[in-house]
Amino acid sequence: MSHPGKLLNQSTTGAGSPAQIHHHWVYLRGEYVSAEQASIAVTTQAFNYGTAVFEGIRGYLNPRTGTLSVFRLADHLQRLNQSADLLLIDSLPSAEKLAMIILELLQKNGVSQDCYIRPVAYKQSLLPGAGFGVKLTGVSSGLSVNSLNMPATDAGLVSRCTISRWQRVPDNVIPARAKITGSYVNSALAMESARQGGFDEALMLNVQGYLAEATTSNVFLVRQGKLITPGVSAHILEGITRDSVIQLADYMGLTVEQRNIAPSEIFAADECFLTGTGAEIRPVTQIDHCFLASNKEKSVTRQIQSAYLKAVRGELPAFRHWLTPVYTPTGG
Repeated sequence: MSHPGKLLNQSTTGAGSPAQIHHHWVYLRGEYVSAEQASIAVTTQAFNYGTAVFEGIRGYLNPRTGTLSVFRLADHLQRLNQSADLLLIDSLPSAEKLAMIILELLQKNGVSQDCYIRPVAYKQSLLPGAGFGVKLTGVSSGLSVNSLNMPATDAGLVSRCTISRWQRVPDNVIPARAKITGSYVNSALAMESARQGGFDEALMLNVQGYLAEATTSNVFLVRQGKLITPGVSAHILEGITRDSVIQLADYMGLTVEQRNIAPSEIFAADECFLTGTGAEIRPVTQIDHCFLASNKEKSVTRQIQSAYLKAVRGELPAFRHWLTPVYTPTGG
């Protein structure tokens, strides 16, 4: 049994490599409880029908100052609330209150390294008088927040991609701008197919046949030093990391085009990279039979990656407003 405020016991995967460590405390039904005691009923509507929304949020430690900060917290919580409104998930704390819950959770867990935060707002149980079935009205809402240690991705990690036969779900079928749990079966099918074919990741086309996104990441191509990414009308999630890259590129004097990208243009790219909370900035070195220069030392991809990794740790003064400190060291 773990002691309050301590981390759960570390387990290992593979050849003795440490697994990600979940923290002891979670937030559920309005209070902080032990992860070992946190549970939801099997009748929970979200569990049965995928009617939940979530966010993935990173916290980063600045090793020079010892400050742990959450990256673009307000933007993530704004998107969570917008997603929740779409599914009529009500009774959620305000964005300001939820931000305080997350910061307090990290403090309570004594987090002192890079981490990942997962808030989930979900449809819980049928209200009295509500008939059985798939619905959004007449259903109560719930909220959970958990966190775990997650070091920044190794800058040398790359992905090999294939163009998937699974299409990105159209926006008029499941809204692309909301992070709805049930929609991720689309991503899981595409990812599994790619891995069975010997690739790391899948690039998905939309119903018009243009590039949309990867399974859990947005996509950027680089051609002749210019960044090209699908526009928000291409059935994509409006990624916060994607937006960060666009702002960083402008800061660096790089041109970004947001437009439709045909499959043939994918193969004409000089470089490609993925962006997302989990992936951060991930160079793509191969797409099907084509090899790319994304991982070269002076590539545009590497320049963007370097700037991003500095920004998330507060090392670029122009972007320090993206960071919400969890705590700063005391003493001196």
